[in-house]
Amino acid sequence: MVFSTKLIKNTITALFAVFPLLCTANVSDETQSGHPETEAHAAENAHSETHEPADKKSQIKAFINHHLQDSHDFIFFSDEETGKHYGFSLPVILIDNGVKFFSASEFEHGEKIVEAGGEHYALYHDKIYKTDAQGTLTFDEHHHPTNAMPLDMSITKNVMAMLITALIMFLLFTGLAKSYKKGPIPTGMGRILEPLVLFIRDEVAIPNIGKDKYRKFMGYLLTVFFFILILNLFGLTPLGINVTGNIAITACLALITYFITQFSANKDYWKHIFWMPDVPVLMKIALIPIEILGTLTKPFALMIRLYANISAGHIVVMSLIGLIFVFKNWIAGPSFFGLTLFISIIEILVAFLQAFVFTMLSSLFIGMAVQEHHHEEDHDAHTEEEPIII
Repeated sequence: MVFSTKLIKNTITALFAVFPLLCTANVSDETQSGHPETEAHAAENAHSETHEPADKKSQIKAFINHHLQDSHDFIFFSDEETGKHYGFSLPVILIDNGVKFFSASEFEHGEKIVEAGGEHYALYHDKIYKTDAQGTLTFDEHHHPTNAMPLDMSITKNVMAMLITALIMFLLFTGLAKSYKKGPIPTGMGRILEPLVLFIRDEVAIPNIGKDKYRKFMGYLLTVFFFILILNLFGLTPLGINVTGNIAITACLALITYFITQFSANKDYWKHIFWMPDVPVLMKIALIPIEILGTLTKPFALMIRLYANISAGHIVVMSLIGLIFVFKNWIAGPSFFGLTLFISIIEILVAFLQAFVFTMLSSLFIGMAVQEHHHEEDHDAHTEEEPIII
């Protein structure tokens, strides 16, 4: 069965239009007395009373920390006076003696205990814990819950952003492929995509991997470049998405590069790790653990670089916005707003730069693993050099 691109786009648009109406986040009003206060809620209230931000600076810091975290609800904005949240909830999928499926709106932002399949669950700081019917949560000395946690496979805000990104990439590249059927010059969005594709091929893949082997890895390099780029650009919108600033996401991307590198490596790559040529035996033994450690530091550098740069950008932008509310005067307001606008423009450049750096380093690591080494030819070339005439 073949579906047209226009039909797919119309269907997706209708789903996104109806989805917020079907899964509207429940309004949480702390002044309502109709909700029974469970022990989990009481413990959370006790914790919030002792740790509630006392001043505007602490509130801004707490808001930034909340923005950097993932969530089961997609909240566009909140009303502090009434305690209402405007947005929609996302599906919760738990694996705990079977599969439990329900909407995150049933938690009412941590106000209620959800019963599913004979088990009870509580939402505490955007994490789901197993509890009893009374919502009992036990805490350690650092006020961290010690209750067991089910395997959470929910469609969170970050997961939803990645699914949307994957869909956008699918539509963009299928459109680019179809445009080539009409002629050698792409049309529409293909005119924007083609220069980026050629840039990754000519400036990243071929120089680092080589003309003979780059095509094998072009699919992955294009995927990771556009995946990171689109998510970085999503993070600059007011939607509160911080996917590439999540270390779990960057760790998965780095591990994919690591496994592709190791499984694509040739015998020369492994020979340089476990028995480096033209090196004394004792030195070879000493270099083996260092070389093995070097294979692990490469994906670690990929993970930390992307995570740290994107997170730092979010923190700086939101901190500058927060300073407008801290100072509250006609000089600081326009000044910090202009500085925030300037930093936001720089962040657009950083979004492209970090996608490029991750892709470039991935291609470099892959190229180091697949390139051929000719030690004998190099040795002969050195011995055949012309003698120096004095």
